[in-house]
Amino acid sequence: FNMSKNLIQFQEGYSLQQLFKEYGTEEQCEKVVFQWKWPTGFSCPACQKSSYCVLEKRHLYQCNRCHHQTSLTSGTLFESTKLPLTTWFLAIYLITQSKTGKSALSLKRDIGVSYNTAWSMKHKIMQAMKERDDKVPLTGTIQLDDVYWGGERHGGKSGRGAENKTPFLAAVSVNDEGHPQRMNLNVVEGFTTAEVERWAKKHLASGSQVISDGLACFGGVKAAGCHHTAIVTGGGFSSVQLKEFKWVNMMIGNVKNAMKGTYHAINKKHLPRYLAEFCYRFNRRFHLENILVRFMFIALRTTPMPNRLLKIAEHYG
Repeated sequence: FNMSKNLIQFQEGYSLQQLFKEYGTEEQCEKVVFQWKWPTGFSCPACQKSSYCVLEKRHLYQCNRCHHQTSLTSGTLFESTKLPLTTWFLAIYLITQSKTGKSALSLKRDIGVSYNTAWSMKHKIMQAMKERDDKVPLTGTIQLDDVYWGGERHGGKSGRGAENKTPFLAAVSVNDEGHPQRMNLNVVEGFTTAEVERWAKKHLASGSQVISDGLACFGGVKAAGCHHTAIVTGGGFSSVQLKEFKWVNMMIGNVKNAMKGTYHAINKKHLPRYLAEFCYRFNRRFHLENILVRFMFIALRTTPMPNRLLKIAEHYG
């Protein structure tokens, strides 16, 4: 077989055995979390002084100067968690290593927590993924397309005029050889020039070359300083085969198939996070061996998000 085509599939990766060897005990997890949270040594969040003592029974670090008390998880994605760090490490491992996504129900069974706990953990992890990737705009040549998630009711319209569907934009940057680099999937309020402008200013680097079909709203990318080429496709199966849209169409198909196969149902207000989960993994597909460490570093710098916000936030982005 063609090894050059399978470099990603056949990379070393990161095994469960390695996870348990490196982060199998609470002591191991606490040690690395301390190092990742304070790479240059302890720093009091209140006064920034480095001298501290440990309150063993309560697992707290107390500043010797101002006596402010903090924990390893305070001010992070894991704030107020009652779960062991080993459980969080295992959950993050399973979610970041799963190519097609991992449902909360499957996570519940694998890590031994309640469904509500698994759901909350998964959404906090996906939210951190979204916040991280939303800070990195796509650059270079970018294939762009409009997509809907969800099915129309029986007898309703299909396609762009469909009812009951959530619109989102799909964009894939490609290099000079035409190979995909990064992906961005973001829910929008509709396919209008104003929405495309807003999205482009946040997610595309100025000077990028954007290629789309003839939908008028895509001209909005010019407001972000991007060059725009519109190719009128005429729709239908033949338009999906155009090389100019090869990768964006492939990514849309892969993500839709994976989501339909993994998740029983997705509430439209949570769709941005599910899309972000696929982007996060795709954008780091060459680095499976350190995706866990990279995520943990970000999670320790992600503002905590209470469950009530996870359940109501729409997070259009």
